[in-house]
Amino acid sequence: MKTVLITGASSGIGRATALRLAREGHHVVLGARREDRLTALAKEIHDTGGTADVHRLDVTDRADVAAFADRAVEAHGRLDAFVANAGVMPLSRLDSLHVGEWDRMIDVNVRGLLHGIAAVLPHFRRAGSGHFVTIASTGAHEVVPTAAVYCATKYAARAITEGLRLEADPGIRVTTISPGVTESELADTITEPGAREAMRTYRAVTLPADAIAGAVAYAIGQPDGVDVNEVIVRPTTQR
Repeated sequence: MKTVLITGASSGIGRATALRLAREGHHVVLGARREDRLTALAKEIHDTGGTADVHRLDVTDRADVAAFADRAVEAHGRLDAFVANAGVMPLSRLDSLHVGEWDRMIDVNVRGLLHGIAAVLPHFRRAGSGHFVTIASTGAHEVVPTAAVYCATKYAARAITEGLRLEADPGIRVTTISPGVTESELADTITEPGAREAMRTYRAVTLPADAIAGAVAYAIGQPDGVDVNEVIVRPTTQR
């Protein structure tokens, strides 16, 4: 059994990952801002024989993320994996000048990831092992209209995670998983009408969130010495 921390665990890929890993016998530590949803998720996990802890978490707050990791180590004596899943996607054209939304994406998608690395890396280094998993996006591999800033944050997430892989001690494994169009609440945050309508068409066919959870479980489940560095998972219809 591994102790796995998951950010953005209240919905979408984070929730599906928590359920999948708990079913596979791992202890999951759930972090997100919506504590009521985390509590309901933890109950669902416990009712099916799994184990989970709940922590209200804001990944934009560095001290909050550090406490998230520290409390898990204090409670369980170890930290085996950290799934950096929290993200936001309020798409818009650049000429719409939704600067506040740009800032929010940078704060959550980039600074939140860096806060996670800063929080867990010291624990991994002391233990001589650990696994850092970043949930990026196919937007880390291409740029499309209305998604310039979002894609920039995901390119950054991919670059930061690859840099961590190159720099990390050999016992620390690092994985970037890039989902294509997946069931989630991300599109609900789009305020620009044109981008919202385009996303409705784009998301006509989606992967279930558990498909991405399966990729996370695959990477985490590899034996020591096997490092799955990068996985892209798309619907067959996505080009």
